[in-house]
Amino acid sequence: MTSAEKYVLAAYLVVFAAVLVYVLIFAAKLARLEREISQLADIARGNKEVHPGRTSG
Repeated sequence: MTSAEKYVLAAYLVVFAAVLVYVLIFAAKLARLEREISQLADIARGNKEVHPGRTSG
């Protein structure tokens, strides 16, 4: 493997890692938003009990 090929491979790995981190952060935010929407839907239906241990921050 030449030096240029090593740099190309390293660049691909860095980009892949960055995209993976982005997707994981996005998934975590999406899960949090789904929980908050579920809580708001419960409140809107008249179920005033908010799930214990969950914060809105």
